[in-house]
Amino acid sequence: MSVTAWMAVAVFAAVYVLIATEWVHRVAAALGGAVVMLLIGATDAEHAFFSEHAGIDWNVIFLLLGMMLIVAVLKRTGIFEFIAIWAARRARGRPYRLMVLLTVATGFLSAWLDNVTTVLLIAPVTILVCRRLGLPVVPYLIAEVMACNIGGAATLIGDPPNIMIGSRADLSFNDFLIHMTPIVVVLMIVFVLMSRVMFRNAFRYDPERAASVMELNPREAIKDVRLLIVSGVVISAVMACFVLHTVLHLEPSVVAISGGLLLLGVSRLAPGDVVKDVEWETLAFFTGLFVMVGAMVQTGVIGDLGKAAADATGGNLQGTAMALVFGSVVPSAVIDNIPFVASVSPIVSEIVASAGGPEEAGMLWWAFALGADLGGNATIIASSANVVVIGIAEREGHHISFWQFSRYGLIVTAVTVTIAAAYVWLRYFALV
Repeated sequence: MSVTAWMAVAVFAAVYVLIATEWVHRVAAALGGAVVMLLIGATDAEHAFFSEHAGIDWNVIFLLLGMMLIVAVLKRTGIFEFIAIWAARRARGRPYRLMVLLTVATGFLSAWLDNVTTVLLIAPVTILVCRRLGLPVVPYLIAEVMACNIGGAATLIGDPPNIMIGSRADLSFNDFLIHMTPIVVVLMIVFVLMSRVMFRNAFRYDPERAASVMELNPREAIKDVRLLIVSGVVISAVMACFVLHTVLHLEPSVVAISGGLLLLGVSRLAPGDVVKDVEWETLAFFTGLFVMVGAMVQTGVIGDLGKAAADATGGNLQGTAMALVFGSVVPSAVIDNIPFVASVSPIVSEIVASAGGPEEAGMLWWAFALGADLGGNATIIASSANVVVIGIAEREGHHISFWQFSRYGLIVTAVTVTIAAAYVWLRYFALV
């Protein structure tokens, strides 16, 4: 590697340490790191702002911004309070039952929307219901975002890395349903069982609070029926376009920002008040992170790592599949799985082509997708959904540290990735 490449690695490592230790706020660390990358020549303005694979992913930024605008308008209808009361009543105030209800709903929704949209909708509900029942908020948010990352792996549109993989490998929505959904269902069941043990200290049942919640009428929480109806129409249109985006040839980011601006325009709300609720710190953090990772791509660091992993397997399909499952976890956890997949998917494409094409080596794409998607649970910066939830929690006064998240995330990642690797081995090698 060149001197600039080594400098880029050093800058990235330093920023990562600052984020992990929380010596500096994560947003300041990411933006500072981006500035240093520009100053040392690891990237430049053209690549940082305009490169599709080595710069800021504006599709992700505008997808987030659009959905944040929708959620900011939606919260003024009272629908989140409605759902919170309904969920608490449905669980009869029982903490573990509530966690199961919320995580299963999150996992299911993330498969059909996308994981960022899902956490933007579910996290505010979770905070409200936990406050109603006197439960600690953080364990429930962590459990939900992990369920979101697992559930999002099930479909083409559930997780941004899947969209990239589907585009690169010419895989359809049905291909993901056939190959990814079965194992995701198993992993969700395993995760729900693991949650009972991992978050056991959060299950403090308060009979008085539970009784008070059971007496509440969810319908009384709705504040603006007209705005709720308008929001429902816009959101339904947005979700339909998400599902049909490959047919309509519309990027999810275009759909989201169009829906957000449309809803803002017809809501009759003061734009300044709504915009205040956008998670600007989260968007700034992503911007800095994308520039830093883009510098790593631009200097060849990530490409070299991907090629080294591919060469280590010696052309053996089974060994390559296992290397992709396990080898995708660490980079996804360290640099965010979106830029990792964007930079490594061309390498996987070459491996598949050289190994006989999709018919002979198509399973490598599923191995790659599982490793990258499930690796998103390892750290707070490993997936977009994690960063969004951290931002929402912080805005509401609930701090989630790097190590608090990773303490659970590393365990969940190790278990789910091991099961996923066993699935790949059984389905594509042992039982063929």
